[in-house]
Amino acid sequence: MVTQHHSSAPHAPAASAAYPMAKPGYGKRSAPGQQARTPDDFALLPTRERYVAGFVDHLPDGASMSVKQLAKQLPLYGQQAISTALNALSVAGHLRRVRCPVGTGDETRWVFRTFWSRTARDNEWWNTYLATETASRAAAPAPTPEAPAPPPARPEGPAVAGPAPEPIAVPPQRTPPQVPDAEPTQTTGPSPAYLALARLGRNDHRLGLSADDCTTLEPLAAQWLDRGVTTDYLTSTLTAGLPAQIDSPVGLLRRRLIDKLPPRLPATPSTPADTPAPTRRLLVECTDCGRPGPPEALPDGLCHPCHTTHSAGGPPSPDPTQIAAVKAHMDNLRDLPKPV
Repeated sequence: MVTQHHSSAPHAPAASAAYPMAKPGYGKRSAPGQQARTPDDFALLPTRERYVAGFVDHLPDGASMSVKQLAKQLPLYGQQAISTALNALSVAGHLRRVRCPVGTGDETRWVFRTFWSRTARDNEWWNTYLATETASRAAAPAPTPEAPAPPPARPEGPAVAGPAPEPIAVPPQRTPPQVPDAEPTQTTGPSPAYLALARLGRNDHRLGLSADDCTTLEPLAAQWLDRGVTTDYLTSTLTAGLPAQIDSPVGLLRRRLIDKLPPRLPATPSTPADTPAPTRRLLVECTDCGRPGPPEALPDGLCHPCHTTHSAGGPPSPDPTQIAAVKAHMDNLRDLPKPV
């Protein structure tokens, strides 16, 4: 039985089993709550957009969504046409390109996803969904499963059970008396506070201290380090604004160590291990130029300049009379005699 198709749009080619998947952190992600697939899902779209949408809708999650890769799989259109079609599908409410930071500390990196919805959604639905934790989890890459531990090696041959060998009698031996080991002497180096005081005289001859002076001032300098300051901060504080002549360096430093003692800061509360990591909000990327921003700042998935260009409809199409005039002019040029 032959089924007649009333749509003039070409049927999108089926996604081959070898369609390339995106790298971890990239690719297609399906939005939730989509309606069941029907032949008339994209009937209201133009021919080119309906062709591209039908192909993208059949791609699995994680498939590459780059314009270059889609153009390789869709032979009817080039990269520029595919890019324009994706912009139109974004305005129609079928896709949004997003980026999301993952990781903690210095290991933070960005992952890029393209959320796809067979059912067209308005801006309010997309903004609400992309602000939820569900969308953040969907955009984050899946954890890499750990490789199972290899099974223990089996012996090459079966173990042969036999009678245990009889123990061999060993005659008693004379052992020399052992001398008790001497306890190792632990040499403890000078403390950071002592070293900081000892270096003052080398940096400035007016603050030269003896070994006894350093030992006397060491407890006062240690209080500074216990309060979280560094030795550089301690040194700069003790050497700032010195008078031209110092008669008693140990007396001056003792006075400064007591009078300028920094306050004790409260300890930073440690985060419990079971505290969940804060949810990071997704950023929407402009489908055309890739400029990032919050969902509400990119209506229809396009930034303001690209949205203005798309709303204007691009350059006006040429008049049919102008096309005919250009063709006639080219024909006249071909009929001109060629120079010898």
